[in-house]
Amino acid sequence: MNPASRTSAVVVVGAGPAGLAVAACLQKKKVPCIVLEQHDHVGSSWLGHYHRLHLHTDKAHSALPFYDFPKSYPRYPSRQQVVDYLNAYARHHQIQPLHGQKIVRACRTEGDWEIHSQDTVYRARSLVVAAGYNREPQRPAWPGMDAYQGQILHSSAYTHGASLKGQRVLVVGLGNSGGEIAIDLHEHGAQPTLAVRSPVNVIRREVFGIPFLTIGILQKALPPQWADALNAPVMRMLTGDLSQYGLRQPDEGPITQIRKHGRVPFIDVGTIQLIKQGQVQVRPGIERFTEQGVVFSDGRDEAFDTVVLATGYRPNVQSWLEVGDGVLGEGGAPVASGQALERAQDLYFCGYHVSATGMLREIAQEALQIGQLIARSHGQPGNAARAA
Repeated sequence: MNPASRTSAVVVVGAGPAGLAVAACLQKKKVPCIVLEQHDHVGSSWLGHYHRLHLHTDKAHSALPFYDFPKSYPRYPSRQQVVDYLNAYARHHQIQPLHGQKIVRACRTEGDWEIHSQDTVYRARSLVVAAGYNREPQRPAWPGMDAYQGQILHSSAYTHGASLKGQRVLVVGLGNSGGEIAIDLHEHGAQPTLAVRSPVNVIRREVFGIPFLTIGILQKALPPQWADALNAPVMRMLTGDLSQYGLRQPDEGPITQIRKHGRVPFIDVGTIQLIKQGQVQVRPGIERFTEQGVVFSDGRDEAFDTVVLATGYRPNVQSWLEVGDGVLGEGGAPVASGQALERAQDLYFCGYHVSATGMLREIAQEALQIGQLIARSHGQPGNAARAA
């Protein structure tokens, strides 16, 4: 049985913030598009996040194009409020994604993009990949994991700490998820410990009542080393010397870390205070697992009931997107996001650039740019006849 076939000017893969934003921008430019989503709802990654999650960037700088967050929302909306906002955004722009469409292959064929889901083949002149930076959980392996008798789960499967009350829980990784999960565990009566292998930059979500995002925007034109040097005295005053608590500071500052390596620093929303109070313990990296717990790199052997891997994600776009060399980099992330690619005709990525000014703000800017690029590309005579 041959699969069904559909044609459009543009196919957008993903109905998260990036996919919805691109669809809205194309709509403003009157360019037809089809939005494909493998789950049965928009914003699936946000819906699946742990319940305590809030935006780490303020709502004033996090809205998608042509539709603001409600005035009634707090400065930093909750996970559920972001989910509600994304649903309202889709309704406002009358975006109706085709759900249940898992992409298994996308390639160039006869001058167009051919996108295969499990049951349909879509043809489009342009393809926008907006499947999300956090598409696939990264699960590192250590010796002895198979013998460990406790529970191991990735942060993508963590919802809240109610079921872990009274347990000793090891959270591996001090990124934004790991830090906030440690707070959630403490609030639910668990005994959290953080395994922190590498040096970490710690910044406050706000500095004297000003969102760090706003500071990042104001300093965007500065060389990263200059911005870090300018911010360092205030950051030291606010956080103090954390080495006595087991947290080492890297040689590079947070702005340099973002721009050079695409890694977001740890944005503190209360974890550091719990560490200073002794409510959250800090340990170095894991050497190996035992039946009852882990042995850390300093030789300390401790028992844990549960281990939460807050070890991040990877885009893994290469698992279904067939492109030539020079388009995708490490972990399946594109080498460029929000712009036309020299090595891949009519292919665009949205939401894959880590920015000091915030991921949602970056997505909004990229979506506007992609909308303009595609509208200009499709504005030649005869293109409208190819769109269905």
